[in-house]
Amino acid sequence: MIESIVPGVVATAWRHDDTEAVSLFPEETAAVARAVATRQREFATVRLCARLALRDLGLPPAPLTPGPRGAPRWPRGVAGSMTHCAGYRAAALARTADVVSIGIDAEPAGPLPEEVFDAVTLPEERRRLTKLAAQAPELPWDRLLFSAKESVFKTWYPLTGRGLEFEEAALEFTRDGGADPRTGTFRAELAVPGPVADGTRRDHFTGRWLVSGGLVLTAIVLAR
Repeated sequence: MIESIVPGVVATAWRHDDTEAVSLFPEETAAVARAVATRQREFATVRLCARLALRDLGLPPAPLTPGPRGAPRWPRGVAGSMTHCAGYRAAALARTADVVSIGIDAEPAGPLPEEVFDAVTLPEERRRLTKLAAQAPELPWDRLLFSAKESVFKTWYPLTGRGLEFEEAALEFTRDGGADPRTGTFRAELAVPGPVADGTRRDHFTGRWLVSGGLVLTAIVLAR
């Protein structure tokens, strides 16, 4: 599913569960040695997805250990992102000759808890979501916003090495045309100085979203 919302230069792979056997590099095994079994399995499956994407880019498998704040360390010349939630694991990778940074996120399509919604949204975002909910009440707009902000952070962090608070990016969503559009675009305006990437300061990110199969998916691909 993630492949439908990223451009063709991005290699993707995904799985719905952790039933496949995965051989981890020793460094990867050490990184989750103290984690619970469910965490170890999802860790392994999402790295299987990443290695399949590396293969599609013509690159060999490599250890993908988590760095600060859990961001994966990619091989030189590769930009990428991974995500996992109940029922879905995915990776999206591209060569840095084509892409500056990537952020993807998957979430269950259920409603966002009210206390989380209040913590992650800005007043203008709440007004926009109210209008969208009136137009398309079948779509989980609150969960979409949360997912998109996760994708914003995953795009931002490799370029800056700094955190980004939820209130430091204001999102606006647009639906694709059609009788039952469950895809569309979003734009994230940064309220703090954006990263300089590829010689250009990026004061906003744009991405795509999809609601399908009980899941919400969002993706940002910052192209050169």
